[in-house]
Amino acid sequence: MRTVVVTGGTRGIGLAIAARLAADGWDVLAAARTPRSGLPAGVRFAACDVTDAVSVMALFGGLARLDALVTAAGLAGANRLAADEPLWGQIIAANLTGTWHCCAAAQDKLPERDGRIVTVGSVLGLRAVADQTAYCAAKHGVVGLSRALALALAPRGITVNTVCPGWVETDMARARFAELGIDAAAAARGVPLGRIATAADVAGVVAFLLSAAAGHITGQELVVDGGGSVSA
Repeated sequence: MRTVVVTGGTRGIGLAIAARLAADGWDVLAAARTPRSGLPAGVRFAACDVTDAVSVMALFGGLARLDALVTAAGLAGANRLAADEPLWGQIIAANLTGTWHCCAAAQDKLPERDGRIVTVGSVLGLRAVADQTAYCAAKHGVVGLSRALALALAPRGITVNTVCPGWVETDMARARFAELGIDAAAAARGVPLGRIATAADVAGVVAFLLSAAAGHITGQELVVDGGGSVSA
């Protein structure tokens, strides 16, 4: 059975990814700082703080097998330039440095020719909004890191790609709606397909990138936003 680590795998997009991969027959380790009860069948909890290199090395060092890594752990928040320096550090650590820690720890565990890494970015890793300086910087960094890793790991046949969601029905999105004074219906009006994504929509793209059908795709960003970035 193939084994995958999904960071941030106990909530939101990460939980949906973990559930989808378990349903597809993967042995799934959902890595997070705190346990969560009621995880889907086939999903096991693994304690890990992605911002702590020692914690990350402890997780990956203890694995007997690893076929794929999905980095879905992340943190968002509004912070205008110089308005909240602690939040800047937290967001960069959770989204960008945490992704780097996990990729660095996983690379030597992944198999030659069919190892996979999927990083979870954002449409804000490809464009920007004014009050999300740290989040935009972090997600742009995830895209750049993933492209560089795709080149670095290509000689071993390991693919690295980024999924970039737009609005997704999660607690993180609802918190952002509150900041903006809108709701999901208002957000959906800006999406050509007429709805915001579900976490399962994103999970399906991740499942594809981990499949044999995506074996010749690497260094790419797959946008899951219902066409919003096309019309922007």
